[in-house]
Formats: sequence, structure tokens, C-alpha cells
Amino acid sequence: MSPISAVNDFVVKFANVNGSGSASANELFAKSILRMGVPVSPRNIFPSNIQGLPTWYEVRVTEAGWLGRRGGVDLMVAMNPQTWDADIREIEPGGYLFYDSSKPLPASRFREDVHVIGMPLTEICNATYTDARQRQLFKNIMYVGALSVLLGIDREAVERLIAEQYRGKEKLLQPNLNALAMGCDYASTELDHPIGLRVARTDKVGDRIFVDGNSAAALGCVYGGATVCAWYPITPSSSLAEAFQRYCARLRVDAGSGQNRFAIIQAEDELASIGICVGAGWNGARSFTATSGPGISLMTEFIGLAYFAEIPLTIIDVQRGGPSTGMPTRTQQADVLACAYASHGDTKHVVLFPEDPHECFEHAAAALDLADRLQTPVFVLTDLDIGMNQRLCAPFRWEEGRRYDRGKVMTHEMLEAGTPFGRYQDVDGDGVPYRTYPGTHPSKGGYFTRGTTKNPNAVYSEAGPDYVYNVQRLLRKFETAKALVPQPVLRSSEHKARVGVIHYGSTGPAMEEAVAALEAAGIHLDTLRIRAFPFSDAVSDFIQGHDQIFVVEQNRDGQLRTLLVNELGIDPARLMPVLHYDGTPITARFITGEIAEQVRVMQIGPRRKDKVA
Repeated sequence: MSPISAVNDFVVKFANVNGSGSASANELFAKSILRMGVPVSPRNIFPSNIQGLPTWYEVRVTEAGWLGRRGGVDLMVAMNPQTWDADIREIEPGGYLFYDSSKPLPASRFREDVHVIGMPLTEICNATYTDARQRQLFKNIMYVGALSVLLGIDREAVERLIAEQYRGKEKLLQPNLNALAMGCDYASTELDHPIGLRVARTDKVGDRIFVDGNSAAALGCVYGGATVCAWYPITPSSSLAEAFQRYCARLRVDAGSGQNRFAIIQAEDELASIGICVGAGWNGARSFTATSGPGISLMTEFIGLAYFAEIPLTIIDVQRGGPSTGMPTRTQQADVLACAYASHGDTKHVVLFPEDPHECFEHAAAALDLADRLQTPVFVLTDLDIGMNQRLCAPFRWEEGRRYDRGKVMTHEMLEAGTPFGRYQDVDGDGVPYRTYPGTHPSKGGYFTRGTTKNPNAVYSEAGPDYVYNVQRLLRKFETAKALVPQPVLRSSEHKARVGVIHYGSTGPAMEEAVAALEAAGIHLDTLRIRAFPFSDAVSDFIQGHDQIFVVEQNRDGQLRTLLVNELGIDPARLMPVLHYDGTPITARFITGEIAEQVRVMQIGPRRKDKVA
């Protein structure tokens, strides 16, 4: 079979063993292509143990700018004998296999429609290094050197990245450069190069930045005014709190006194962490916690307290596979219902759905404003795919002079002037009462808070009318939130479309590419990317304006679809689920195939059974 030929449009996948030091080498490979002005979209697929199990690193090279997973592999770098057979099966017909040929393999282990490139990496390393750890680590750098020759990657770009990585560590710098040179030299003299897959310098990256969603959300919390973070380590959210620590150390230390203007606490468990955040919010500080699905399960009682006592609180949930421990290092969108209705009793929470690191930054800052404005818990739902993988996105912007929205707060002057103050009194008709900060006034600013039933003046009450007043007021507050949350993004087809697609969060990049492929095949769609719950009127209008709606999401039960049916009273038959939930990020090919097949069925109708004579 003819080899695949492509320039700046292919997928490379590395199959390694966790703990072998391959992650940094594979990231070096991705970034070197980025330095040549070619967009890349890497994804790290790793196990939940420390070392020994299989790990993969997938790099999509895409001058067209598609940042979602495509599906399929054009070049497999097979460095793990345990996963060899499965890895070989993933290669596209006409694709390439790069492997360590130190140990001969029978022809039966290969595919006839795949082009094989063997390099005796272990043999070279054993002849060069005596230390076992060096042999493993430098083997990774060596294959990066070989791949740079095979694919036409600028060697200087790789060398500059290595120099940056080991700046100030000269003892490590030169050995890594030497290993790179050995890989380049072997490929140049012993392997046919370049192969059909090529990297050509271009300028398609523009001013975009390369960052992971957890770092972006952490920086958004800093700019958004968060001063308290309490958390308990859990994959895949831990790096968010760690990034907040790093940013605060740079940006939140008083220049004059050297004092920290922040408090970061690694609590003993999830209950303690959210309890600290609730206490900080009650005291007037902007606080947040970062967690994942199991943490949300443990936090629900405190979430209910913050909802009913009306205390600002921001929760960033980096979703992973569930239920229970589930798949800790795989991605899903499976916490939608858990967060929207968290806690017992009648609760509805504001939930934001960022699409990429840029929106992680924006939504984290916006959540802190919304929590203060609405005096309620606000969730930011990212997932492992956004949170832990680096991605190209628009640069972060912060408006000069932007002020924090602290909402309705009784000042000392207002209280001194005798302004009536009922802690749970709706005076403006929007469901949001006034509050005070502790210490605002020595005698008139008591900060009453109750997690039990109460009357509008925060006096304990079990009277039915008082309870009804409060829970109805909370519903009015939820209605008020519709106009304050990030609004949905509409994309209209150039042709009149009877069919629409609703999606959210990390499905966005793959969805964008899938729509382009479907349009090219004559299937015209309008799309609406939902960015928040509660749903604005635009969501209802979009659904009503189409005969059929596909709802694309990454969970088994169609959780966003359920939310649409529950909240908007939509006929479930009009919302067709497109569900992907194996723990890997959704691909454009999956979306295209699912929608194309269902549209075909819609066009021809159900097959009629043959008549029985």
C-alpha cells in the first residue's frame, strides 16, 4: 500500500511505559513543531499509578488549526511491548510504525499495510551509557532526534527547547544535546528520510498561547480576586491549586512588607476544604476549592449550607471518569447533574462550562463575581482533557480598571443612616438580599446567617409561609442569574438547517471540525454551544427553531440532555443524544459518523418489514 503523504496534517502517537521519563521528551517533540509555527494539539493519556503501566501521548499536527482529537494514528512510536498489538491496530492503512528494533521480531507481529521504521535504540544506549536510568531517559531524547530527521523538524528548534528546559543545569544540558545528536545522526545515515509525513515551517500559530486549563483557571482566580483556596489533592484537579500557589507567590505578596496576601490550605479531606471556603466566603473573602467528582460527592452538605445560608462560594470541578473512583486519569463530562442539583432538598446551582484554557481563565474570574453578586455557590465544570492537556488558545485579557462585582453589601454608612436591613429580605425583586461583612458596624451590622429555615430577618422560623418565601426567593435569584452568566454561542449554517446541535465544554474543538466535515458532505447544521446553567432564553429559541436537535456530550446518560428536558420542558424525542464515554476525548470522526448515520435514518425513515403472505 502507498504510504500516507501529508504536510502539517497528521497524528503521531507515542506508546510508552509510565515512569520511564517519556512525558518530557514527548512534550519536547510537540513544542518543537509549535516553534515552527505549526499548530499542535497534544493529549497525554496516562494511568492512575506511579509507574509501570502503559501510557500514551498523542500529538495532532494541524496547520488547519483543528484542536480536537481526529481519531486514528498516522505514525505510531511503539515503545511498549505490552501494548504492541493494540497500538499496531490503531495505525491508519498506509501509516508508519517507528519502533526499537534492538530485538528482532517475526513478520507476523507487523501489518502488511503499515510502513515499518526500525531503530536499535536499546542497543545504542547500552553501548553508550552504563547507568540504567540514563539508558532509559536518553533513549527518549534519542527517538525525538530521529523523528526530527524523519519528519523534517528544525533541529535548532529542538535544541533551543532543551536549552530552555535545562537553563542553569549545565550538567544535564550537554548530555541531552548529545543524545539528541545521536538520534539525528543515526536517522540521517541509516534511515530513509524524510518520510511521507512532513513538518513545514509556517506562521499559523499567530499570537495564541500554549497552556493547560488548570493553570489558566488558577490565574483566572488570581485576577478574579480570590484570596483563599482550600483543597484536598485529587486527580485531575491538584495542579490547579498548585498553580494558584505559584501565581500567588509572584503576584500576591506585599512588596513593602513581604507578607502574603493570600491563604492556601491543603485540608485533611474534601469536607474540611469546602468548610474552610464557606467560612472564608461568610467573612467576605473570595474563596474557591478545586476538586473532581468524588470530591463533589463529599462536599454536598456544605454546598447545601452555602446555598441556603446564601454564602458566596466558587467550586472548580475538573471532571474525570466515574462513578466512585471510576477512571481517575480519564476524561468525562459526567458531573453535570451532580453539580446542577448538588445537596438534598430543592437546590439549583449556577454552573459554567468553559471550552478551552482561555475560557477557564475567563470563567474562573467570572465565577467569583457571580458568587458574590448572587450570594450562592457557583460551579466551573472543566474536565481532564481541558485541565491537564496543553492547548493553543487566545491570549488572556484583563480590562484595565475592571472592578470586582461584590453585589449587594450594606456599608457602614448605610447602616449608620438607618437603612432597613433584613438579611434574607428581597427588596429589589431579583431574589438577592443584602448582606454585610463581619465588623462593618459595631452594633448595626450583625452578619446573620442561618442554614435552617428563617424569616426574612434571619430569625429562626418553622412557619410554612416563611419557608415558602425563602425557597421561592431563591428561585427568583436563579432566574436573575440567566442574564448574568456567560451566554451561549450560536453558529448558523450558510444554508437553511432543519437540524441543530447543542454541545458544551471540551466537545467544542472536535465539534467545530465535525461540522465542517458534515457541511462538506451536504449535511447542514446550526450549532449552539451552551456555556452556562441556568439556560438563557436563547437555548429554548434554538431548540424550537429546529425540527431535531442532537445533544453531544461525554457521558453515558446524556446529562445535559436530561437537564434541558427537566428545565425547559422539551419533548425528549426531539433531543437525540450523541454520547461518547470511554474516557478518551471525543473525536471529530466519532461525531461526524454518529450524526451522519442518524441524519441518514431520519431522511429515509425506518425500514418497513416485508409483508407476510
